[in-house]
Amino acid sequence: MKRLLLLLAALVATPLHAERIKDLGAFEGLRANQLTGYGIVVGLAGTGDDSLDYATQGMKGAISRFGLTLPAGINPALKNAAAVMITAELPPFAKPGQRLDVTISAIGKAKSLRGGTLIMSPLYGADGNIYAMAQGNLVVGGLGVDAADGSKLSVNIPSAGRIDGGASVERAVDTGFATSDMLTFNLANPDLTNARLVADAINRLAGNGAARAMDGVSIAISAPDGAEARLRLMSAIENLQVTPTEPPARVIINSRTGTVVINGAVRVAPAAVTHGTLTVKVDENPMVVQPAPFSRGQTALELASDIVVEEQRNPMMLMKRGASLSDIVKAVNKLGVSAGDLVAILQALKQAGALQAELVIL
Repeated sequence: MKRLLLLLAALVATPLHAERIKDLGAFEGLRANQLTGYGIVVGLAGTGDDSLDYATQGMKGAISRFGLTLPAGINPALKNAAAVMITAELPPFAKPGQRLDVTISAIGKAKSLRGGTLIMSPLYGADGNIYAMAQGNLVVGGLGVDAADGSKLSVNIPSAGRIDGGASVERAVDTGFATSDMLTFNLANPDLTNARLVADAINRLAGNGAARAMDGVSIAISAPDGAEARLRLMSAIENLQVTPTEPPARVIINSRTGTVVINGAVRVAPAAVTHGTLTVKVDENPMVVQPAPFSRGQTALELASDIVVEEQRNPMMLMKRGASLSDIVKAVNKLGVSAGDLVAILQALKQAGALQAELVIL
């Protein structure tokens, strides 16, 4: 309960302050690209895929790169190798020769990748082209141990690992920012007012008509000719400061964890709130009854039940018109409700039309 109240109190509405434009969104095209690939990890201590077909085919393909061909009908036992999927993120402006971190995950029966080495594998983009090559020794944070009696112990995930700087960029991605007619800045959170504020700030920097808000997300900006001139303009725009508008009133409820987050824009219309808890307690006190001596009776169990009903009585709280988050926190504190009870109160206020906010239940 104390943790809930501290969470709500920390979110009491505070005056909005200026934010850099670069913290509100990003320029279109300047984004990371996901890469993925298939590979073989070798050098495992008997914790590999054994003789799975796709691992065997992958190993045959790796061997064939060196001009070696296994005889027909012979499949290598791959207890020391595993088939894996490789993922990486290619940042914008990445150039050939730069290094990327890669994540390696087993896709078969491999129990652990600890001590393994990834054989050189291509990484593909969404367009099917190769953008990087990955290879190196894995670092595995997990640990798995099997005992002879079948018992197992696993710490974290031993079937996944990472190679820092394990991939080399082979092809750059053309962002197109140096050749397009316009630059487009996209807000991370759609908001019509914030789009107008960003456009106004850019116009004060570059002159009236340089930027215009296309919708609640995108701001179109007239771009000068030449990559260097555009880069200077984009750098200056990113560091402009604007004071964003207050976000829409929302109450976020995580039904699985009981977490409730109320933002500072939430207001409550006049309403009276009370909350009571009815507790029913049943105590069973069975008694053993012994027969009299020489009576030929049998020992019996006599049931005895005690039912107690308790109702917790809480005072009714009056929420005044336009009550803010701080008022809600005080009311919750006074009623002494739990997170689950708070959710019920908020839903009831919403149904009564007194909560001027969107309820989002995760």
